[in-house]
Amino acid sequence: MAQAVVQLTRRRFGETMRRDAWWVPPLGAFVVLSSFLAYATWAAFQNAHYEYGPYLSPFYSPLLFGDSPHAWFRSAPRWLPAISPALLILPFPAGFRFTCYYYRGTYYKAFWADPPGCAVGEPRTSYRGERTLPLVLQNVHRYFLYFAIAFLFILASDAWKGLWFTDASGAKHFGIGVGSLVLATNVVLLSGYTLGCHSLRHLVGGYLDRLAGRPVRRTAYQCVSCLNRGHMNWAWASLFWVAFTDIYVRMCAMGIWHDWRLL
Repeated sequence: MAQAVVQLTRRRFGETMRRDAWWVPPLGAFVVLSSFLAYATWAAFQNAHYEYGPYLSPFYSPLLFGDSPHAWFRSAPRWLPAISPALLILPFPAGFRFTCYYYRGTYYKAFWADPPGCAVGEPRTSYRGERTLPLVLQNVHRYFLYFAIAFLFILASDAWKGLWFTDASGAKHFGIGVGSLVLATNVVLLSGYTLGCHSLRHLVGGYLDRLAGRPVRRTAYQCVSCLNRGHMNWAWASLFWVAFTDIYVRMCAMGIWHDWRLL
């Protein structure tokens, strides 16, 4: 029986047989990521309105130097230029997100059209993978993971401090404000995103051929896998909320919003 030979032809840029609105997800990702980058860059260079009472913006945490009660050290080294504190710490969480496996697939489509969508023609005719500069640097993601985990502990400490309010006499009392809940939610969402990381899944047991007989590794692998199944949702929710947390603290510090005490 004769078999038909199907000749494959390369699609031109944007050419596709898809009839759905395939361009909506990459366009939405482009708008959201561009807006976040613009706001985060603006907020990082402001060097103001990043703390309000016991609340500290995650864009400025940890606050390494300064006269603030949130600061770890009072004075910066003489060799360190006078720059916004956010510029000292933001490269680490930014590097973790920029090299994230999910985000890579997202912004490759949204910013580089590589490809613009599944079964949609792309602008280039060859494929080189991530084996050459600059994309080979994406492999540092596993190392940014260690910094991201450390930041979870720091932000959890900030959320705990956000539960202690200072009265007129200078004494601290336990309480809960809307800002306390905002900071706590930020830690939860960032933890869900970070602890569901593909690299962490590999680290806790993914590289093993068999998990049988390793109950601790198997449980850790299952937990990370559970979070990993919703990695996309955690990624977007945590991205939105970390920006909202900075906005909330900033608006309260500027006197535009009022932090309601719930307890």
